[in-house]
Amino acid sequence: MTEAENKKYLFIINDGPYGNERPYNALRMAMNLSKREGTHVRMFLMGDGVQCAVAKQSTPNGYYNVARMLKSILTRGDVAT
Repeated sequence: MTEAENKKYLFIINDGPYGNERPYNALRMAMNLSKREGTHVRMFLMGDGVQCAVAKQSTPNGYYNVARMLKSILTRGDVAT
């Protein structure tokens, strides 16, 4: 695969993990993309989005644990806070 065929994605999350669905949807898309060959995913957390990276979160009922989702992406990509 040539360099031109590699895809790079940058996700910027600046919303808190459980106030709305934007962080969850961004993480879900990033997880899917990071599994594809020839892609590189980078996550940048700023503002309230930094709370997505807090370990051992108390997850509200009906929500996914975004810290676990972020950890899954970290194994294949980059996360910056």
